Amino acid sequence: MFTEKDKAQLLAKGISEEQLKAQLQRFSQGFPYLKIAHAATIGNGILGIKSEDESTYISAWDECLAEGNISVVKFVPASGAASRMFKDLFAFLDSDCDTPKTAFEKLFFGKLETAAYKPDLNAVCTRLYGIDADALLRQGRYKDVVRALLGKEGLNYGSLPKGLLKFHRYADGERTPVEEHLVEAALYARCGDSTAQVHFTVSPEHRSLFETLVKQVVPTYEKVYNVKYVITFSEQSPSTDTIAANADGTPFRNEDGTLLFRPGGHGALIVNLNAIDADIVFVKNIDNVVPDRLKGDTVRYKKLLAGLLITLQERTFKYLHLLDAGASHDDLLEMLHFLETELCSHSDKTSQMSDNELATYLRTKFNRPMRVAAMVKNVGEPGGGPFMAYNPDGTVSCQILESSQIDMSDPEKKAMFEQGTHFNPVDLVCGLRDYQGKAFDLTKFTDPQTGFISHKSKNGRELQALELPGLWNGAMSDWNTIFVEVPLSTFNPVKTVNDLYREQHQ
Repeated sequence: MFTEKDKAQLLAKGISEEQLKAQLQRFSQGFPYLKIAHAATIGNGILGIKSEDESTYISAWDECLAEGNISVVKFVPASGAASRMFKDLFAFLDSDCDTPKTAFEKLFFGKLETAAYKPDLNAVCTRLYGIDADALLRQGRYKDVVRALLGKEGLNYGSLPKGLLKFHRYADGERTPVEEHLVEAALYARCGDSTAQVHFTVSPEHRSLFETLVKQVVPTYEKVYNVKYVITFSEQSPSTDTIAANADGTPFRNEDGTLLFRPGGHGALIVNLNAIDADIVFVKNIDNVVPDRLKGDTVRYKKLLAGLLITLQERTFKYLHLLDAGASHDDLLEMLHFLETELCSHSDKTSQMSDNELATYLRTKFNRPMRVAAMVKNVGEPGGGPFMAYNPDGTVSCQILESSQIDMSDPEKKAMFEQGTHFNPVDLVCGLRDYQGKAFDLTKFTDPQTGFISHKSKNGRELQALELPGLWNGAMSDWNTIFVEVPLSTFNPVKTVNDLYREQHQ
C-alpha cells in the first residue's frame, strides 16, 4: 500500500506505518459520540465562587508565589494564522464592487481611524501609493487600503499569526497580543524571585518574527513591571501531523504523488505542554486579551482560579499520602465525599466496593493532572461547553465538549446541549506534578476516541482531515477537572478584524 517514497516521508516525520494505518482506519470507522449525563450548570458541575471566598483563594495564590518554591509558566497557543480574521476583507477584494456595500465592510472603513495598526497602515500606504490611507479613502481607493493591510507588499496581516498583529493603542504606542500576554504574566504569574515564564507555541515559518518582537519589547516591559522574563517557544511536532484522505478514505496525495499531511489541530499541543517543566501552567488563547484599563478582572480571576487549584491539589496530595500510609474506613468515606462533591467525579459502583477496592479506585482518581477551567455564561459564541460526561470506566466527570462530539440526532442529547448555560473560553490553570513532585506524562491521560473528522479542500480537490482530540477536550479527558464561573469580562476574543472596534479593545 505504501511505497518506499511514502516510508521515507513517514520516517522524516516520525510517524510509524502502524500510526498511519490507524489514522486511515478512523476515516472509515469515525469517532463515537460521547455519552453525556447532562450539561454542567451552577451548583451541578460548575462552581460559583462565593464573594467571601474569593479573597481567600486570591491570597492563597499570592502567598504561594511569594514563597518562591513553585515554578509557574504561562502557556499561550499562538501558531494560528489570522487569515480567518480577514475573510470578509478578502471577499471584498475578490468582489466586483470597489466601494463598501456590506455592513461589515462599512463598519471596517468607518472605524478604521481607531485601529491600533492605523499608523502603520498610513506609513505603508504612503510607501506603496505615495499618499496615506485617509487620502486613499477620500479618492475611493478602498481596495488599495485593504491590499496595503493584507498583502505581502504591505503589512502582510492576511498571512501573519494573530500574536504579531497590533491590537491595542496606548499613549506611548501600540501593543500586540504577545505583549499583552507578557504584561499579564507579570501581573499574576511572577514568582518570588521576580521571574515570569511565558511559553508560546508558534508555527515554524513565523518563529523568527516572534523571537524578533520579543527581543525588541522585553527590556521595556521588564523595566516597567520590575520583572525578569523567561520566554520560550516551541513548534507543533511533525510527528503529530495527520494524514489527509479522499472521500473514499484512501490517502490523499499531492500533485507530486507524496502523501498529504496536515497539522493535527490544537490537540497536538499536549505534546508541547507535556514538555513544560513547571508545577503550575496557565493556558489561554493568544487573542483573548484586553488593554490595561480592563485587566483588573482578568488578573483577579486568574489568581482566584490558581488559588483554588493549589487548595484542591493540597487536599488531594494529603489524601494520597494517607492512602500510602493506610487509610481507615472513615478516611475512605471522607475521600469519596471530596471526590464527588469537590472534584465532581461520580461512580455508581463505589457502594459495592470493599475498602481495598475503594482505596485503589480513589488512588486512581486522585493521582491525575488537575485543571481548573473558567466558564462564562453562554452568549451565543461558537465552540465547546461544560458537560458531565461518561468516561470509558463508567464514571461521570466534568468534560469540555464540542457539538460534534454529541449525537444531535438524538432529541434527548440535543436538548441537553441546548440547555447548556455556559461556554468554554479556553482559560485554564493546570497542575502538572503528582503528590511526590514528579511530572505527569500527560500523553497517558488522553482519550483517543475523541478526535474529529472535518472536510477541507486543496487546490479545488475535496479531502477529509483528521484532528486529534482537542487540547482542552479529549487531550485532557482523564484529568481532574473543576469548572468555575467567571465574568464575561474575562473573555474578549478577536475572531474578525471588526472585533478590534469593540469597546473592550479600545
